[in-house]
Amino acid sequence: MPLNVDSTLALANRFAVHIESYDLGSWTQVQGLDVQWKMAEYRAGDAGNDRWFFPGFTEYTPIKLTRAACSESAVVRNWLSSNSFKMKAQTGNIVLMDPSNQPVVTWNLRRLIPVKWSIAGFEAGQSKVALETLELQHLGFLDDDQA
Repeated sequence: MPLNVDSTLALANRFAVHIESYDLGSWTQVQGLDVQWKMAEYRAGDAGNDRWFFPGFTEYTPIKLTRAACSESAVVRNWLSSNSFKMKAQTGNIVLMDPSNQPVVTWNLRRLIPVKWSIAGFEAGQSKVALETLELQHLGFLDDDQA
């Protein structure tokens, strides 16, 4: 029996990143798009060993973006300069693009701020690609606390 597979589900070609009015370009790797719920456990004194579990707070991992350093790296540096010492939480999104450059999945990030930025791998004696990384802290991509 043939297996019908949507190619957009299997291919993660690139990620487009936008923060407020800045288009930070495309990135080849995104880590940290995950969520975890801390559980609160309750046990009543008269219920023997029975316990109840309730969802506690939602916890998001910081996001780490990686790509080869390129001309778009200057846009990232400009965005960081505009936030340095007057940093404010911003909104942004990460969009998984398919091979036809069409959006597959979008993660809208709330209250994000930059944590770290680096371009590493400069070595004149080797032909290695210099990698740019950007780390972002955020308050989430789920609508779990939206009124």
